[in-house]
Amino acid sequence: MFEPLLAVSPLDGRYNAKIEPLQSHFSEFALTKMRLFIEIRWLIYICNELKLPNTTKLTELQIKQLHELHSYFDVKAANKVKDIEKTTNHDVKAVEYYLKEQLTDLGLSTLKEFIHFGCTSEDINNTAYGLLIKNAVEKEILPELEAVLKNIEKLAKTHKNLAMMGRTHGQPASPTTLGKEFINFAYRLKLQIAKLKAVKINGKFNGATGNHNAHAITYPKINWITVTQKFVMELGLEPNLWTTQIEPHDSFAEIFSTVKHANTIILDLATDIWSYISLNYFMQTLKEGEIGSSTMPHKVNPIDFENAEGNLEIANSLFDFFERKLMQSRLQRDLSDSTVLRNMGVAFGHSYLAYKSFTKGLSKLKINEPVINADLNNNWAILAEALQSIMRREGIDQPYEKLKELTRGKEVNEKTLQAFTKTLKLDAKVKTEMAKITPQNYTGLAAKLVDQYFKTN
Repeated sequence: MFEPLLAVSPLDGRYNAKIEPLQSHFSEFALTKMRLFIEIRWLIYICNELKLPNTTKLTELQIKQLHELHSYFDVKAANKVKDIEKTTNHDVKAVEYYLKEQLTDLGLSTLKEFIHFGCTSEDINNTAYGLLIKNAVEKEILPELEAVLKNIEKLAKTHKNLAMMGRTHGQPASPTTLGKEFINFAYRLKLQIAKLKAVKINGKFNGATGNHNAHAITYPKINWITVTQKFVMELGLEPNLWTTQIEPHDSFAEIFSTVKHANTIILDLATDIWSYISLNYFMQTLKEGEIGSSTMPHKVNPIDFENAEGNLEIANSLFDFFERKLMQSRLQRDLSDSTVLRNMGVAFGHSYLAYKSFTKGLSKLKINEPVINADLNNNWAILAEALQSIMRREGIDQPYEKLKELTRGKEVNEKTLQAFTKTLKLDAKVKTEMAKITPQNYTGLAAKLVDQYFKTN
């Protein structure tokens, strides 16, 4: 029995339960099962669609039985394939031999030699991996990204009017609203989610060097380009007709790149939230029995955001490598991508973990409005931009320089600015306008921009 405490990878050990949904997409079992699926689909296709000479058209019952070989394929069956692989030292050939044994048991031994007809192992592998990635992204990754987005949007809408001091270069800057800062990230993430949904994963089924050599020499009257193109489309992939032995993984790289961009956006927000927690703008809901520090009892650490940060950085490092590595293959084929492809689940696993941690962290946030307001009240100098802009409008000479002299590096409060305003040669109406400006209401169109997001998205 597998003992998670003995696992080398934390994904299979410490975090095993948290990433369990990905096991049906990126485990060795999942890959073996998907290879079997492709082999079965191809056999049915050449028997019933192409009706190749010396094949037999399969009955509905026989097709059902073949599909059940896949649907009921379990770990015990997968171990039988692995036992065969001990002899073949070839994982795809082991699946082929396993299927041949099953056909004999089903009374279809005359079709045994049409299993894997015209195929190179890469025909099976690229389509299997393509479907595994497609399914994982659609069923696991996108739902988690959309959950993150939904939570960010909720915070944006709730706090669209809450004025907050901006910080550029880490220094006090023109105010914004908390909701507007969240919606900035929501918009960025929404774009990447849309891109991820739009990516079409390529697949190829054209033989050992991409030219349908074996197909054409055996059955020259068949239009194999059209035939295999249709087969790949029926699998749910985008046919790539122009390849070497391998499908060049460009569409995989596009997936990796898009997930990486989404990860970077979440990482950016996670580190911002961490900073706001350190400023005490955000507090975190306490959980009974939870410990923040082994020695400092008062600590409530932002561990969910730190966990998300670390996992996102691991994932993106791997996605960077996958992009570079998998788009290259020497001459017509080299095998160095094989072990790399098996590690795709690691990058998706760390991403998945990060999304879960980030969402958990967001659910524990409590907004500390008194501290946010106090920060605004202690930084009246941030209104220098507003005042000098009105002074420009009213034709006052060198307004920027006057405000710079008044505020830069100096203690400034409400009385300081009111006294300054009184010295200006302006109409009383304009002075009243300037006097009404506060750090709390100088937020521009921040709230309207939040509303605009929800109107257009």
